[in-house]
Amino acid sequence: MFSKILIANRGEIAVRIIRACKEMGISTVAVFSEADREALHVSLADESICIGPAQVQDSYLNMTAIIEAAVATKAEAVHPGYGLLSENAKFADLCAQCHLAFIGPSPEVISRMGDKDAARKTMTAAGVPVIPGCDVVESLEQAQKEAERIGYPLLIKARSGGGGRGIRLVQKAEDFERAFQAASNEAQLAFGDGACYLEKYIYPAKHVEMQLLCDNQGNAVALGERECSIQRHNQKLIEESPSPAVSPQMRQQMAEVAVRAAKAAHYTNAGTIEFLVAPDGNFYFMEMNTRLQVEHSVTEMVTGVDIVKWQIRIAAGIPLNFRQEDIRLSSCAIECRINAEDPAHHFRPSCGKVTLLHVPGGPMVRFDTALYQDYTVPPFYDSMIGKLIVSAQTRDEAIRKMQAALCELVIEGIAHNSELHQEILSDPEFQSGNYYTNFMQKREKGGK
Repeated sequence: MFSKILIANRGEIAVRIIRACKEMGISTVAVFSEADREALHVSLADESICIGPAQVQDSYLNMTAIIEAAVATKAEAVHPGYGLLSENAKFADLCAQCHLAFIGPSPEVISRMGDKDAARKTMTAAGVPVIPGCDVVESLEQAQKEAERIGYPLLIKARSGGGGRGIRLVQKAEDFERAFQAASNEAQLAFGDGACYLEKYIYPAKHVEMQLLCDNQGNAVALGERECSIQRHNQKLIEESPSPAVSPQMRQQMAEVAVRAAKAAHYTNAGTIEFLVAPDGNFYFMEMNTRLQVEHSVTEMVTGVDIVKWQIRIAAGIPLNFRQEDIRLSSCAIECRINAEDPAHHFRPSCGKVTLLHVPGGPMVRFDTALYQDYTVPPFYDSMIGKLIVSAQTRDEAIRKMQAALCELVIEGIAHNSELHQEILSDPEFQSGNYYTNFMQKREKGGK
């Protein structure tokens, strides 16, 4: 086992990893930008090193500075968390070159599965159902021909990256050229790769993902599904497990497909297969996230498996000590992402000093955050400031528990979206469980 790990991240996920390391008796190194000098992860870690100014490209994306910090502190491994460099094959390769264990999959797997066109081909060869579409197109003319073959409506999707960028929905042929150029340009700016492919637009649809843990000995276990259909602009807001739309038979089929997909990719560590579920119950591979997910906490609540600890163990060469038949979804869990933004003013980002903080408590209530009273939320980074997670024996109980926890959550000094979560949880469509990825779009069109 490692004796010291550097956490190449910030915010709540850096705090989450440090806590796991402390419980495992592992020393930690935090890296931080000038803007994060007073951040919680800096004070919780055993050692901390400033790696640059506030701008993310000069600090948390500065691979050289992070590697130098790991070498200087004699860290044996690097945990990238989620976002930032977590799916960067070059960074994983640099870690290997410097004899640092990268707590995640190999650079080759990150590269192959991050290329969504290559991922589709890998899944197709493995017999995993994929959304009807085409491979990467080389020109606008080829794209238009493929679009006619696939039929409208369709999605234009960037080969690289994620987070909803480089995606355009096209309803009719006359809109295709403008949308194609916009998607390609956005992808080029965001990921340095403007290549795109096309997929049939399945509507309405549910976004359901399957959590995996895969060790270096060839064992792969699916930890159950998460329902992630409550999204705004392709960004998830609420996740729950189990999905109210997934039957036990479908869960087993989805788990079998996810394990087959992971083995086809020669995957190791924690990863997630994302599926699109059509109204007829058929599900299709969308992509694989080669990292820890923000919403991993939901799965931990319903399975009792500490995913972060298992990431570390797997990277250290320790095999899984459980099998697929050992996994049971023992409860229902819901997660609300608490973002520093103002829904009343077009979700305008918010920053500033937290003048009052009260965190909800009680059995099976968890608030993952890096906030503390008098902490100043900087304007330079992602708007998510916490994740509120609850678990109960039934879905109805979990909804009521989350409503109570949201009422108890107090964050003053900055705007945040907890009231929006209350509105969503009270919506009859959400409470029925029969909701799709267009839920927020319908709400906003309806003026809610």
